[in-house]
Amino acid sequence: MSSNNAKRELFVSAAIKWGEENSDNLGSLTKHDLGAIADSAGLKFPHWITRDKNSPLKVGRGLWKVPVGESVAIKATTDSSVGVDKASEPVKEPVTITSKPTAPTSIVEMTKGATSTVTNIPSKDPLFVPFGNFSDVNSIFKSNMFYPIYVTGLSGNGKTFMIEQAAAKAGRELFRVNITVETDEDDLLGGFRLVDGETVWFDGPVVEAMRKGALLLLDEVDLASTKIMCLQPVLEGKGVFLKKINEFVTCADGFNVVATANTKGKGDETGNFMGAGVLNEAFLERFPITVEQEYPSNAVEKKILEKVFDKLNIKDSEFIDKLVNWADVIRKTYVEGAIDELITTRRLVHISNAYSIFNMDRMKAISMCVNRFDDETKSAMIDLYTKIDSGVDAEVTATATEEEGDNACPF
Repeated sequence: MSSNNAKRELFVSAAIKWGEENSDNLGSLTKHDLGAIADSAGLKFPHWITRDKNSPLKVGRGLWKVPVGESVAIKATTDSSVGVDKASEPVKEPVTITSKPTAPTSIVEMTKGATSTVTNIPSKDPLFVPFGNFSDVNSIFKSNMFYPIYVTGLSGNGKTFMIEQAAAKAGRELFRVNITVETDEDDLLGGFRLVDGETVWFDGPVVEAMRKGALLLLDEVDLASTKIMCLQPVLEGKGVFLKKINEFVTCADGFNVVATANTKGKGDETGNFMGAGVLNEAFLERFPITVEQEYPSNAVEKKILEKVFDKLNIKDSEFIDKLVNWADVIRKTYVEGAIDELITTRRLVHISNAYSIFNMDRMKAISMCVNRFDDETKSAMIDLYTKIDSGVDAEVTATATEEEGDNACPF
């Protein structure tokens, strides 16, 4: 006998006993009565009696009867919203009893939620310009092999964008999970959720990707705590056991994992990536290759901004050249250790959008987008752009900055 049927037998026995003790109030049962019976036996509220509007157990509006007899063979009912028909409920002679109303107990039952049918193939973005390791990542995705990839690089250089566009080109489904220190097994593998008064199991994004043979993107993985170690068997391509529902899930053909991070999982000494920690060596060792993503070359970055400007209906190739040269000088200065901040490709796109919004005012667009930095760094960046905009050669400016050394004011 299943656990659900056993509990329903107990409920019926409790109903008979309850009826004997309340024989002076015979009649059909209300929800309050059903709740009182369940409470008396320490059981959950009998939704299996009340949830079916067409059930033969329903004898009137808000009134039900209880099936009794030698056997109560009523199968567990599942939520019709997940595509499972409700089982018919055979009924023998009912016990029809009532009592003074008592407050119903809020109880939930467990079932399993439906798997998402939404296609997660990313759309091709017309603004994307392939560079760096894009072709290598795309080749891995197209191969359908299980071959985890760890992608590392400084912020704003297009790591996640590259992964999404490689998946789009390969026509592969992609499940993106943004990792934080709070991310745990429940977030990744799945767990129980409260839906319409019932406890329902839903697969997590990792299991969804495994079942579908899709790509799994663990974004900002170096922010994870040790709780991410639940993915060890997944990173081996061996499947995973969902202990909460006693089910083993294998990896469908095509499943693969790719992680992105600003560090290589060894922590951050610069202080720029708050929260980046040291990942377990056994976890890192399960990634066969590490891809080091650099900022795009000046030529590629110009193509990126040209596409952004075209989308914004702006024609200003001179501004694009100066922005790219300005960012290049700042990055070289950052590498030399003369400044603690840099201008990312993402921030150049922000500046382009601001330029469109603020009536083609170059300095206002730049100022608005570098206000996030401290006053000294912001002033130095604006001063550098002023020099470049007035015609000072960017390479001369960069060389002069490097020769001044660490004791000099940036730029």
